[in-house]
Amino acid sequence: MLAAINNGLYARFEDVQDSLRAAYPWFSDMVDTGLPRILIACEEAAKLPGGKSALFIDARSSAEYRKDHIPGAVNVDLFSYHWVDTSPSGLKAFARHMEIIFSYAGVSTDRKVVFYEDVSGSSAAKGVWLLHWLGHRKAMLLDGGLRRWRKMKLPVDSVSVAPSPSKFKADLQMNLVAGSHHVASILNKRGRRLLETRSPEEYFWVKVRAARGGCIPGAVNVNWERNLRSDGTLKDPEELETLFREAGLDKSDEIVTYCQGGYRAAHAYLALLLAGYTNVRNYVGSWGEWGNKLDLPVEVPKKK
Repeated sequence: MLAAINNGLYARFEDVQDSLRAAYPWFSDMVDTGLPRILIACEEAAKLPGGKSALFIDARSSAEYRKDHIPGAVNVDLFSYHWVDTSPSGLKAFARHMEIIFSYAGVSTDRKVVFYEDVSGSSAAKGVWLLHWLGHRKAMLLDGGLRRWRKMKLPVDSVSVAPSPSKFKADLQMNLVAGSHHVASILNKRGRRLLETRSPEEYFWVKVRAARGGCIPGAVNVNWERNLRSDGTLKDPEELETLFREAGLDKSDEIVTYCQGGYRAAHAYLALLLAGYTNVRNYVGSWGEWGNKLDLPVEVPKKK
């Protein structure tokens, strides 16, 4: 699927393209000249036409955005939008909340949307996942983020850009999200796997960020940072596939990713897609919800 781009950053993986199309009917709309619309190189992003054709969303804080950003980019500090009610009504409310936020930012269904931060990070990844969940078919992560953009000596600006609001309407893809009820229903079920993407310290109850520590029973831990190269770009599909295979994840499994607030889990969602996994959900409430709901089971994994 990923054709090599200019400097050979990406490896080819046409073998998973058909399976992704089958799993996600809207995926065909995200493929153009062999490049998947879930990841875009700085070289290509710099050539996107401006105006109504493409929208850059800077997912960093407003202070970082004001310092410098990609010209024309609007700022949506996505780390501000946590959600810990994943009941059916809670997810519906969250979807409406984000529909309003993205409408204000200028998102529309016929416009490519490129999310970025300093590197190929978790906040930008959550933006891509959110738009996937909301049914947008042209959301992309800028590979390497602003760090790589600057390294390539591409232009930056410090003038804040006022958004041009739109009327974005969601078409929810509920097969891409998991709530606590769904997660509880798949515990210890064959063909259903939980991928924990927090740090080992959080996973092994050294660092506690909720009423309880530990992990969801049966979860395997792959720290989300292992998806990245040292330069902040995503590893190639073959490396990611090896990483997840060695963690015991099979491509026939339904995989639910989680972290603390659905950000690192969104990053793993994208990495799994790139590795050819086709049945992936983000438990958006993650440990921020699960660890604080005392009626839900927890496990304290033992170090091997």
